[in-house]
Amino acid sequence: MAGMLMILLIGAFILMRFIAVSRISFVAAEFIAGLTINKYIILVIILFVYIILGMFFDVMAIIILTVPIIFPTIVALDFNLVWFGVILVRVAEVGFITPPFGLNLFGLMGATNIEASSLYRGVFPFVIADFFHIALLIAVPWLSLFLPTMMM
Repeated sequence: MAGMLMILLIGAFILMRFIAVSRISFVAAEFIAGLTINKYIILVIILFVYIILGMFFDVMAIIILTVPIIFPTIVALDFNLVWFGVILVRVAEVGFITPPFGLNLFGLMGATNIEASSLYRGVFPFVIADFFHIALLIAVPWLSLFLPTMMM
């Protein structure tokens, strides 16, 4: 596991260097910010991609690999970065329990010897509740920014 994480980190740093030199993320951010689409629709699309990635990758891997690409877009769309970080981690964790490929589901199947179909049925209400929670965090940013603003 440690070796896999080190290879992932090395690959991510090489990818970040390439992205920084080629300025791909800044060009993409300018293009996306220049679209006439509402910024919350763009945010929902980004979050949907993170849910899909959360089904296959670890949260740390997702953050290391995608934040250098997404960060300039979030800045160009004028979102609060702390707020986006909270939502990003929350969405990636929802991807962990989202069927059919949620990584936590496979761990539960191995630890409890419960078949996949009953586990998927059992986790479904939690996934719906998580989507409502994410929608609440998007609609009321104060909920995720209350404690950080108290620290300033």
